Amino acid sequence: MPGLRLRTQILLLQVVILVASLAAGFGLVLHRVDTETRGEHAQRARVIAETVASDTDVRAAAAAQSAARRAGRPATAEQLAATPLQRQASDITQRTGVLFVVIADDAGYRIAHPDATQLAKPLSTDPTTALAGQVEMTVQKGTLGDSVRSKAPVYGADGRVVGLVSVGISTHTVTAAARRNLLLLIGVVVLAFVIGLVGSALLARRWRRLTLGLEPEEMAELIREQDAVLHSGSEGVIAIDADGIARVINPRARELLGVTAEPGTPLGELGLTERVAAVVAAPSAAPVAAAVNERVVLVSSRRVQRGDADLGTVLTAVDRTDVEQLTRELDSVQAMSSALRAQRHEAANRIHVVSGLLRDGRTEEALAYLDELTGHSGVAPVPGIDRLDEPHLRAFVAAKAARARERGVTLRVGADTGVLGTLAHPVDTTTLVGNLLDNAIDAAADGPEPREVELDVLSGGDELAIVVTDSGPGFTVADPFAEGVTTRVDPTVPGGRGLGLAIARQVARGHGGEVTVSSRGGPSSSEPTTVIATLPAGVRADAS
Repeated sequence: MPGLRLRTQILLLQVVILVASLAAGFGLVLHRVDTETRGEHAQRARVIAETVASDTDVRAAAAAQSAARRAGRPATAEQLAATPLQRQASDITQRTGVLFVVIADDAGYRIAHPDATQLAKPLSTDPTTALAGQVEMTVQKGTLGDSVRSKAPVYGADGRVVGLVSVGISTHTVTAAARRNLLLLIGVVVLAFVIGLVGSALLARRWRRLTLGLEPEEMAELIREQDAVLHSGSEGVIAIDADGIARVINPRARELLGVTAEPGTPLGELGLTERVAAVVAAPSAAPVAAAVNERVVLVSSRRVQRGDADLGTVLTAVDRTDVEQLTRELDSVQAMSSALRAQRHEAANRIHVVSGLLRDGRTEEALAYLDELTGHSGVAPVPGIDRLDEPHLRAFVAAKAARARERGVTLRVGADTGVLGTLAHPVDTTTLVGNLLDNAIDAAADGPEPREVELDVLSGGDELAIVVTDSGPGFTVADPFAEGVTTRVDPTVPGGRGLGLAIARQVARGHGGEVTVSSRGGPSSSEPTTVIATLPAGVRADAS
């Protein structure tokens, strides 16, 4: 049926099946009703015939007429018309509503008949079966027309058959009864058809609602598009229906969010982190940064509706780990660039001083000035930087010191610092140190004077330990490593802030290490805030 919508095709198909089934059933039942109606009326005629045949007066009258006929003196039609038997047969006919009640003697001559002119005449149908002592039921045509009739024998006092009783019900009566049954049957069929039609319409309507009004071709195309989008994109996608059941989980979502559950799992059993689950609970198009295992991901969710139907929620996740690493490296480069600009500016000023002294011939003053500058870096020195010989860390800490000075914070290298060798993972280690220092500098900038941050870096064998202490107000949250925990709002950071310590812990754990809070600090504590990070294989020993 091309051109018709699927629900219309289903409705028409159901109507055709319904009509065919009802037609076949109606034909079978119609035949059965007709047969049973005839049998029912034949049985009724038999009961009446046997009842009349067992009546004492009927038996006596039939025996008397049989004896008179054997003696050669049968009663005439006029005599039979005046007998009580004729009146009795007429009364039974009227009471029962049958077509006739006929009584005959053992020779087959009528001794009671609705039509008095037919008395004393032989029966119009064969009486042999009844006179032989058997009850007969048949459909025959007699003087009164077609009828369903029954013939029952009449027994005398000696047990001999002395006559018969024939009772007939008009075939018109039988046909009228069958017609009434037929009308009732048609009513039932029409009712069944209407109920089936309404049910088919409701089913088609439900089908339309379940398929959102989409046709098979549209659903097939939608499935192809969904498969292409879910398995070829870089985003992780989890589709959750209105009942909170995950129906679609693409491979990228399993990779980014660490989901191992199969589709059909309730939302609470997917194993999502608390922060990601909160994004699903409160859908928002604005991305939220979350730390999952060793990754930083941007997650967002939105409600899906088609018309007034709530189809559920779609959660999307984008990997931001590489971007986060590049951001941290860029921050380091920018910090170093700022330090180099300051150094160049300071060096240019001092060269101008030396140049001026020399042009004026003041050689002694120029030499004294150069002696004073000998051994200085050209920028404000970092206390204790000489203890840090590792080149990556030395340059990185110097750059961070410049940022700290901009915030009014003094960054110094602790007396316990000592690194033998070079970093085995320079990028990850500087990322880890950068996150810890950034958090410490921000905290110290909000704390009382003096605003200080101390960094200690120690190595033992190939293990590296990083200790950051700040004079800030201390941690005011139960879990400082929780994602999104921050007191600062920065709209320029996609997904928001509050990931520094979480990322630091991820980096450390990625190399088998850990980040812990040794002292939470705060006004009620006599100890400053201290965070310790360890990297089991963080140092590569020098050949020397």
